[in-house]
Amino acid sequence: SDSRLAKAKELGADNVYHVTKRDGKESANEVVKLMGCFSDVTIECTGVESSISIGLWSTKPGGSYVQVGYGKAEVVFPIVAVGVKEIDIYGIFRYANDYQRALDLVAKGLVNVKPLVTHRFAFQDAVKAFETTKAGSGIKIIIECDK
Repeated sequence: SDSRLAKAKELGADNVYHVTKRDGKESANEVVKLMGCFSDVTIECTGVESSISIGLWSTKPGGSYVQVGYGKAEVVFPIVAVGVKEIDIYGIFRYANDYQRALDLVAKGLVNVKPLVTHRFAFQDAVKAFETTKAGSGIKIIIECDK
């Protein structure tokens, strides 16, 4: 969403791109033009099929692609381009072996997650919190259980 892209820019993203096309190669060309180059390393965090395709097409030959986000169990992606470009693909399971490290970084003040919290709801309004999430209106939504 535009609000998420604006938040990314606010938090330091060099470039943001709103995917409006289904064609991964065409969108990747626009991303490469925006960045001024192909990426050495692409980290895909949505798990959305079109974003996976864009990520692979915009990775430079010999580059690396990391799949962090998970969506559907099976997706279509440009396997021939991966082979021709000799892209190394890595899968990672979020939270495996890094949860404590992330907590430590936040506790030490090295990572500020507060700007990512866009909404807070009391426990009795939990349904509204889930509806807000489903609508894509926030980034991180907190349900407060202590009130």
